[in-house]
Amino acid sequence: MGETVLVVDDERAIADLVEVYLKSEGYSVIKREDAAGALASIRREPPALAILDVMLPDMDGFTLCHTIRETHNFPIIMLTAKGEDMDKIRGLTLGADDYITKPFNPLELAARVKAQLRRVRHYDAGEVQAGAAEFDFRGLQLSEANHKCVLFGEELALTPREFSILLYLCQQRGRAVSSEELFEKVWGEAFLDNNNTVNSHIARLREKMHESRKNPKFIKTVWGVGYTIE
Repeated sequence: MGETVLVVDDERAIADLVEVYLKSEGYSVIKREDAAGALASIRREPPALAILDVMLPDMDGFTLCHTIRETHNFPIIMLTAKGEDMDKIRGLTLGADDYITKPFNPLELAARVKAQLRRVRHYDAGEVQAGAAEFDFRGLQLSEANHKCVLFGEELALTPREFSILLYLCQQRGRAVSSEELFEKVWGEAFLDNNNTVNSHIARLREKMHESRKNPKFIKTVWGVGYTIE
């Protein structure tokens, strides 16, 4: 079998259905009915991707997503309630890479899984792109060609989303970029009101870059506008 996908959902019928479609695409599937089982499975062997239901018996999917993000960067897709925009925003804010609403078409979910894993493979392989950007200033080195970020000689373990945010800010160096623009460029979706997703990802990015909250050296906040790298 191919890459392993962890499916965390206490509705057995849904988990079984997802398993059938993912296995038909060549993936290996591990199913867990609660957060405790999911975390134990991840500790034993991290999957290539996880699908998390929001409603779990022992811990909500948002908390589980946040817990996973403390130590792992593999893609996470959230299963959210139909039409609940705040669920989507909260999931993305806590580090989820994508979401799909229930009830869902299993073919669409399989396509989302494939897209996320393809993105990660591209990120890990460092496929060279024509005209790929290279940045090297004040100890920060960023290479779009091999998707690497090195800060003062230390290679940072960024998620593809975090790398994309930093890359876009570097490409727009010297210009203030709004949260709306960042979200639409990096996530490829229309910005939703009260969307704190970008702010949360910036905070995690600054933490990985060992940035001071009060006086960051690289990603600076332009109050009332957005963010900039000078």
